Amino acid sequence: MTWYQTLTLLELVFGALFFGLYVGYLLRVRRVARFFGQRPHIVWFKFVLRHLYALLLVIAILGPSFGAMKKEIRTIGKDLYIAVDLSQSMDATDVPPSRLEKAKHEIQRLITRFNSDRIGLMVFSDEAYIQSPLTYDQNALQLYTQTLRTSLLPHSGTDYGPVLQLTLAKLSQLNRPETTEQKARILVLISDGEDFGGDVEALAVQLREQNIRVYTLGVGTLEGSRIPVGRGFRRDSENRLVTTQLNPAPLVQLADLTGGQYFEVSDRVSEVSRLITAINNIEGERRESKTIDVTANKYVYPLALALALIVLDVLITVKLIRI
Repeated sequence: MTWYQTLTLLELVFGALFFGLYVGYLLRVRRVARFFGQRPHIVWFKFVLRHLYALLLVIAILGPSFGAMKKEIRTIGKDLYIAVDLSQSMDATDVPPSRLEKAKHEIQRLITRFNSDRIGLMVFSDEAYIQSPLTYDQNALQLYTQTLRTSLLPHSGTDYGPVLQLTLAKLSQLNRPETTEQKARILVLISDGEDFGGDVEALAVQLREQNIRVYTLGVGTLEGSRIPVGRGFRRDSENRLVTTQLNPAPLVQLADLTGGQYFEVSDRVSEVSRLITAINNIEGERRESKTIDVTANKYVYPLALALALIVLDVLITVKLIRI
């Protein structure tokens, strides 16, 4: 038998106090009974009864557990990285309050829906960095997500190459032959689609060969909007206002090449729920098996018996002194 809780000094002090006060009560009853020339033996019945159900209540609080056995649990695990575009175009307000703020809100939804999987966070523009390694700690991921802003990285454009290379480096090492823990591996890339880098087709092929799927989430509208900078808007080298638009083509291509899917978030629709469903539907061809100890807290039995004895204590009255 095992116990869910352990006795502490507080329980021992209260137990000793209860016992001491009750013994004092018995001695006083005995003195009164002797004064009247009587022997109140029945008082010991109440003494035993009340200490018995008090003991049963303590046992119920401690949580007795028995019937332990071994059980094999087979799970379908996922390692999921979320990569967020932090280029300056993500500050555009065609998706209110801004593309990045909307993306942060949707990332928090994703995190809460995959609480049994390991999730990591990447940030990128023309370079890519790990913001949070793979973890089960949802609170830490939520905190990292809230701190995202475009000023974290240089504003020299957007390039998917570095973030795909970083994904290969981080997720490929988890598929070594000697690794017993095998999981489905996924990258969710969130961007407005403005890729000014080189051809990512070769990297996409490598990702597919490593069985790493890329799901892309385009944030923005085809109409586009200006990019706020300080109190004004961003201008090009000829002092003309810059308008940024959602460009889904490279995102669709990347998803198709890796066996993933493309989804979209605009000012009118959000397909994040479909993205969550698509990830959940992955068969998880890579499985993890664990053997765990299964026990059951049987507190209900001593608690029920204690309640029955309390009712009995209330119903049975005894006369200590007859006059």
